[in-house]
Amino acid sequence: MSNIISDYRNWKQQGEDLRVQARRAMESRFKELLTEAMRIAEEFRADFGAALKPPPGVTSFRYKASAKPKPAKTQRPGAPPKEAGAQPRGAAIANPKVAALQKRLAAAQKKLQQAKAGGTPTKSIEDKIYEFEDAIRLSVQEA
Repeated sequence: MSNIISDYRNWKQQGEDLRVQARRAMESRFKELLTEAMRIAEEFRADFGAALKPPPGVTSFRYKASAKPKPAKTQRPGAPPKEAGAQPRGAAIANPKVAALQKRLAAAQKKLQQAKAGGTPTKSIEDKIYEFEDAIRLSVQEA
């Protein structure tokens, strides 16, 4: 009888050891896959300027963007060359609120152009642009 019990205990111990090894291997693989997914998301964002969205079954996938500087974008053909002494457009703005509003305004203006090209109604987009311009005007006056 004691032989069966000792065999059972040995079997149970081997199973526990195997369980611990499997757990470590799964955790390691999980971290490898998440790291690879993060690299792909960073590369996608850098190349295409948009964030990848996870599949519907994934409720959250968050990562901290790398501290690496973004590669400088080349100037569009046909755009006027920058003057040597000229400041960049956002350099004079010290208020981060105004900078954020200007970004949103630029995005809305781009969206307006796309809507006009597509022949869709533009009233709501034009209203948003007006709101952004007004908010920028008020923010600049407060400063």
